[in-house]
Amino acid sequence: MTPFSSLSLLDTDMVSEVMKNKNIIVGKNARAYLRQFGQFAFSAITRYEVIRGLKRKSATLQMLQFQDFLRHSHVFAINDEVLDCAADLWVTASHGGHSCNDADLIIAATALEHGRVLVTGNADHFSWIPELTVENWRGP
Repeated sequence: MTPFSSLSLLDTDMVSEVMKNKNIIVGKNARAYLRQFGQFAFSAITRYEVIRGLKRKSATLQMLQFQDFLRHSHVFAINDEVLDCAADLWVTASHGGHSCNDADLIIAATALEHGRVLVTGNADHFSWIPELTVENWRGP
């Protein structure tokens, strides 16, 4: 497997897939990334989305697993720079007929503000953002 060229930020779907460890290709990419960089990173919005989903399902065991996952990951806070960037993305999206999903825009802004590649299985949600590099760990 080729080494990764830069640090990544995992979208919510990828955090979920990495934790479930059911997709062999995602698992292989995740292990290779960890060997190279030592920890995962994601936005505080992703943390929120995962926790709210686990709480809704009363998934106590998965919540404990996620708490452990958090201890070995870097969670980027949502700061003014990220929110300003997300607001700019929202305006561009609304003028261009793209989705204005706030969570997606904040995650994309977090990746942009921290110079990270966004790892997602939902590349179409982000493909209109020219400055954003997107990878899908489901592929080889």
